[in-house]
Amino acid sequence: MLVIGLGYVGLVQAAALAERGHEVTGIDIDLDKYNSLRNGRVSIYEPDLPELIKPGLKKGHLTFLHLSEIKEISVPLIFIAVGTPSLPFNGNADLSQIQSAIQWIKDNIRNNAVIVMKSTVLPGTGQSLINKYLKDSRFSYVSNPEFLREGQAVYDWYHPDRIVIGCQDQEAGKVVSSLYNGIKAPVLITDINSAELIKYASNAFLATKISFINEIANVCELIDADIELVSEGIGLDSRIGKSFLKAGIGYGGSCFPKDVRALDYFSSMNGYSFELLKSVISVNNRQRSLPVKKLKEALGDLNGKKVAVLGLAFKPNTDDIREAPAIDIINMLLNEGCEVRACDPVAVGNTKKVLPSEVKLFESLPGAIGGAQAAILTTEWEEFVNFDWTSLNDIMSPPRLIIDGRNALRHCIVQNPDLKYVGIGRGIK
Repeated sequence: MLVIGLGYVGLVQAAALAERGHEVTGIDIDLDKYNSLRNGRVSIYEPDLPELIKPGLKKGHLTFLHLSEIKEISVPLIFIAVGTPSLPFNGNADLSQIQSAIQWIKDNIRNNAVIVMKSTVLPGTGQSLINKYLKDSRFSYVSNPEFLREGQAVYDWYHPDRIVIGCQDQEAGKVVSSLYNGIKAPVLITDINSAELIKYASNAFLATKISFINEIANVCELIDADIELVSEGIGLDSRIGKSFLKAGIGYGGSCFPKDVRALDYFSSMNGYSFELLKSVISVNNRQRSLPVKKLKEALGDLNGKKVAVLGLAFKPNTDDIREAPAIDIINMLLNEGCEVRACDPVAVGNTKKVLPSEVKLFESLPGAIGGAQAAILTTEWEEFVNFDWTSLNDIMSPPRLIIDGRNALRHCIVQNPDLKYVGIGRGIK
């Protein structure tokens, strides 16, 4: 089988299927990525992924090729796992990579085959692709959306909450379903449109929980309540659950922002104004400015102030900086005239491509925080949470202000009375 696109989704899919004994060829158009994988190197940071890839390569179950190396072959299954980024002018999903992949399949696959869509596409996309490219053809089409979390993608592949398969051809659906035999998760067989919407609705709902709890956090600050206690009390309700009730500076990454915008656009184009999603987007955008607002309240004029930003990836255990709150916060600080020092255990290399050269980048916390009057935690890396915060008296400069954008440090900071702690929605100091 083929996997087209070797990013976070495609690479995990290819490696996991190979580990289960299938013969898998992963292909990509990116020459640098191809060369790295051929040499056993993974160009993205994803825990456990290198260890999953190596046995497949060694046993010969997993092969990596450049797209140009394949011409007129026969395979039973082709997974599409290419990007669907947001279009800059309206938030709709850019399907150009998918369209190119479908055309390549038509030009190069000789036999009857099942095309399995792993890329995230809006409802109606599958049917549109069938009508435009695959009608009366030798290909069947199946939607098999992914629900992998970056930083836990390998675990999630083997321990999913559900497996969703959308199809018109029931036999093709059964073939795809059989690939997950032995995985303990319910399998939901649906039509293609419903499978596509399940993916978007899931991400939109989780993003809504995040924005909701951030709104509650802002209320907490008005009435001197503690969002951590409020979240705990809400999450104990089994109808709500505790997941995604962590207040902070909002969501980022490659999925939530683009999927929420795309679903909002899709709804508008179909005659419905999705007001709840519009509010989710607005709240999330606003949360990113909170740390800078809190800095100004505490320090006054920020011009010339030295501020450390702790964390560049959008979440721990990944080097992905797409839609990362830290990037926006750093640019806001620069606009205020701050001298910015930033650190991240794994994402510094990616960040160099997008941040101005005046930002000083470090891979460890002590280097970034040295001489800083304030620090903002933007990513709750374990190294930061477990850092010895009692040692900062001689490293930081007064007033030694810590803005905890993830509400992850309070138990650490209170051990050092010389540090001033400010959280999100933590009215009780």
